[in-house]
Amino acid sequence: MQIGGGPLLIALGSAFLLGGALAFQYFGGLAPCQLCVYQRWPHCAVIALALACFVWPRATCWLLFAAGAMAAASAGIGVYHVGVEQGWFAATATCGASGTAADLAELKQQILTAPTARCTDVPWALFGTSLAGFNVLFSAGLGAASWWLAAVLVPADKGTS
Repeated sequence: MQIGGGPLLIALGSAFLLGGALAFQYFGGLAPCQLCVYQRWPHCAVIALALACFVWPRATCWLLFAAGAMAAASAGIGVYHVGVEQGWFAATATCGASGTAADLAELKQQILTAPTARCTDVPWALFGTSLAGFNVLFSAGLGAASWWLAAVLVPADKGTS
């Protein structure tokens, strides 16, 4: 079966998203909150799954479906993150200091392990859309593209059996 460049474009799309997030972090000085970090992990899986299509070409449609699910997972986390930023949802315990220390040693431990950014803060936005919002848009598009490619390849798989 001929795979084509679709899986490579999916991998590059996730690599672009990860690269952008890391550029904002390391070059732009925007420390990621815990939800920002959670949104990145599925894109590592998308890259691995999309590139695996070249190793296991007969499983391409399943690998692309799984890659689309991972991109959708990142979009879902992004939707929750936008909701936290807007005050629609409560933040998780890892999104900021809780201030419930029983003694000085516990307070010191909380301070040392506290995230450097709070999930409720929007340190950067463009046209009223935060980085989490852009992740939702791009990840959802990437997931849809991956699922579309998987659907297009299904008839090709049936013809080669």
